[in-house]
Amino acid sequence: MTGLYRANPKDGVAWITGASTGIGRALARELASEGYTVAVTSRDEERLATLVEETAGMRGKIISFPCDVTDQSGMEAMAARIEREAGKIVLCVLNAGSYFPTRGERLDALNILKTFEINLYGVLYGLIPVVDRMRLRGHGHVVLVGSASSYFGWPSAAAYGASKAALNNMAEALKHDFDKMNIRLQIINPGFVDTPLTERNRLTAPAMISATDASKRMVRAFRTGGFETSFPLRFTLLMKLLRVLPFSIRYAFVHKATGWKKKPMAACRRSRIERQM
Repeated sequence: MTGLYRANPKDGVAWITGASTGIGRALARELASEGYTVAVTSRDEERLATLVEETAGMRGKIISFPCDVTDQSGMEAMAARIEREAGKIVLCVLNAGSYFPTRGERLDALNILKTFEINLYGVLYGLIPVVDRMRLRGHGHVVLVGSASSYFGWPSAAAYGASKAALNNMAEALKHDFDKMNIRLQIINPGFVDTPLTERNRLTAPAMISATDASKRMVRAFRTGGFETSFPLRFTLLMKLLRVLPFSIRYAFVHKATGWKKKPMAACRRSRIERQM
């Protein structure tokens, strides 16, 4: 479908989740410099307050709306509050995410559940109330922030990569219906971005870019991009090529690139079975 709606700062508000640090924070600054009124959400009220202070002189403005994305009723109420206090949401960037290392020798159900609660359900809890409003208005623009790790499995990223793969699959499925409602749906799959999240990842991080660079690329995608945007291309094109090659080749490449075979196994907690022996 051609002519799908693209958000414009003159039309209303941009809402960004996960805006206290990293890509979300940089993106809020970038959109405010473009003239948007930006509603920013995170659990960290203090960091949101400093973001508001830092951007006071920009063309647009940033307004703090603290909330935990895993609180379904809270997110529904927050969407209503933003529209009541700031204006209609025309651009929704569901960016909040977290990474908990997932190692085969010390599987932890809680870490996996927490990853999906934030990275997948936290997106849904913002998506549903926003799309309901956009559908009634007949237009809107929604952006989901995925990851290049969704293309195939990386060591220690079993939970994170799976949650981002779920977002990509969900976005592809929903686009069929969103197009009919004149709601532009985009998925952004960055490679390694220098944020507090990547500091938890002990893997080699090739082609790392700054959060500011990532935010500028995202804004360009909002203006002119198609359904999926991935960057930096020198890294994500290689990932896409590896995805279509036989598993054995991809597996060998990942092992060599990360040096994973040489890495020691993590210290293991005693499992329930071992405690019962």
